[in-house]
Amino acid sequence: MKNSTLIYSLFFSLISLYGYSQKAKVAEANKQYEQYAYVDAITIYERVAEKGYKDEQLFQKLGNAYYFNAELEKAAKWYGELFAMNPEQVPEYYYRYSQALKSLGDYTNADKMLEQFNVKSGNDQRAKLYLTHKNYLEEIKANSGRFDIANAGINSELSDFGSSFFQNKIIFASSREVRGISKKISKRTNQPFTNLFGSERYADGTLEEPKIFGDKINDKFNESTPVFTKDGNTMYFTRNNYLDGKRGEDAQKTTLLKIYKATLEEGKWSNIIELPFNSDQYSVAHPALSTDGKTLYFASDMPGTIGQSDLFKVTINEDGSFGTPGNLGNRINTEGKETFPFISEENELYFASDGRPGLGGLDIFVSKIEKDNGFKEIQNVGAPVNGPQDDFAFIIDSKSRNGFFTSNRDGGKGFDDIYRFTETLKLGCNQELTGIITDQDTGEVLTDYKVSLFDENFQLVKEYIVQGKGLYSFDVECGKNYYVRAQKLDFETNENNVTTGKSTGKTYLNLSLERRIKPIGVGTDLAKTVNIPIIYFDLDKWNIRPDAAFQLEKVAEVMKQFPAMKIDVRSHTDSRQTAQYNLNLSNKRAKSTMQWLVKKGIDASRLTSKGYGETQLVNGCSDGVNCTGEEHQANRRSEFIIMSMK
Repeated sequence: MKNSTLIYSLFFSLISLYGYSQKAKVAEANKQYEQYAYVDAITIYERVAEKGYKDEQLFQKLGNAYYFNAELEKAAKWYGELFAMNPEQVPEYYYRYSQALKSLGDYTNADKMLEQFNVKSGNDQRAKLYLTHKNYLEEIKANSGRFDIANAGINSELSDFGSSFFQNKIIFASSREVRGISKKISKRTNQPFTNLFGSERYADGTLEEPKIFGDKINDKFNESTPVFTKDGNTMYFTRNNYLDGKRGEDAQKTTLLKIYKATLEEGKWSNIIELPFNSDQYSVAHPALSTDGKTLYFASDMPGTIGQSDLFKVTINEDGSFGTPGNLGNRINTEGKETFPFISEENELYFASDGRPGLGGLDIFVSKIEKDNGFKEIQNVGAPVNGPQDDFAFIIDSKSRNGFFTSNRDGGKGFDDIYRFTETLKLGCNQELTGIITDQDTGEVLTDYKVSLFDENFQLVKEYIVQGKGLYSFDVECGKNYYVRAQKLDFETNENNVTTGKSTGKTYLNLSLERRIKPIGVGTDLAKTVNIPIIYFDLDKWNIRPDAAFQLEKVAEVMKQFPAMKIDVRSHTDSRQTAQYNLNLSNKRAKSTMQWLVKKGIDASRLTSKGYGETQLVNGCSDGVNCTGEEHQANRRSEFIIMSMK
């Protein structure tokens, strides 16, 4: 974005150079650099570098100057020189170099830089996003090809960007010269400061020749990114810190950005006031309105910002006053730049970010705003809207699916150009996660149970009581890992995870619950009642192993709970060995099991034991039948049959 209207604070140490003449030139460049006059600084830095002068901080400055002026291909050149001179840099340079490499289409090396950024950056949100989206190019490809785009036809040879819908027009910012209006030149871009222009939209999507918009709105500094209330009577817009002929500055004597409000009276915009949460010490810019007009979204680097700029929101009260701005949090914001928000009529938040895995520079992302004001999955809108350079300021008419965005991509007429588009296929993947909950023993569908949904980080998403017999159901994101937990009185809680499908549809996850209180009576096998798996014995042995003792304790506890209960201990083997051998071995194991229970305080008169060898196989794995190990294992079992309860 060669003409970014949101100024980001940069803090870099001054470079130390050898040689008086070189020091003087670099000192001059540093002065311009810290004042955001990047064009002048670049010229001086490059002249020094072209004379063969090499210094890490010089290359950092050159790379940064181009990076923050959105000339990423040139930034890649100087970051390349930086890493060639010293491959060990602070983490931020790995990230910037990666972004610059993407502008060249070199995603292989860009990803290598991201890998190193991840190792060195610690807890950086951008590193986490890369870790969880290493296949981001495939994800972006899946979202691509949904737009027909064309140059909007209203662009100048300078910068045109940040359009907004107003009546049947689009209103946008431009640094084009206007006859009869004198505009100062920005040192940062070497272009005139921007004015607001309006252009009528024709039925075929084309635009008429732009005209200056709002006589009192435009002044001698930058105006940009307006948004209008639905009744068309109120406008919020971005302007440099300048009102009523007075220019404000921060502690470094820099004029930052503020959001202003204007009202339409007798066909003219007037009553221009600044919003109360503005400050001379930080920038507030790029307003957007919620669908009901009660919330204002914007970008800022105010205190509490996570990265270089974050998205915030603030309540607009009925009396026109404002609440306290709140950061949208790290669900949306990263340590990079999040900017140019837009809220569609379908309650979707579109925004630009360079902190998320993308195609290069600023990419446009979208997230559905939920009823509780949370955000669903954040998705890259894909190509051709996004590309290797900066793409931002996306707006869409939800009914016609037509809209506009800004880009500084190759092939444009000016620095930043506005493009129009038609969305031919909506971005959407909707999954329903559903299933039934059954009784583990009987298979009966359970009623009146509580079901809870957790995300991959075990954060509760939603829970409710399923009334009567029926399916539970959750609306979830595609291709995500979730945990479903089912709870019911007198049943053990059960939980399992599932990954939803990657395309629109349903994902099924059924759960069974085990009764905590189980009915028992004569003929009941306690092994099944208290979940005793195979009682393992060592090969050709019958002594009770520690792992078997744990299972037998369950039987002993039940028998102590019911002092009149009598049990027949039955031991079974598979068919691998002779029938007589298996019969003898099972008898010894059954007797050993009974003796263990006696030692645990169970009266011997309450116990009987018998070995059945291979005479009661539960499947067809008899002698001469080829069976798997699992099939043979099913026959090696112990039973604890209740013979009487009185």
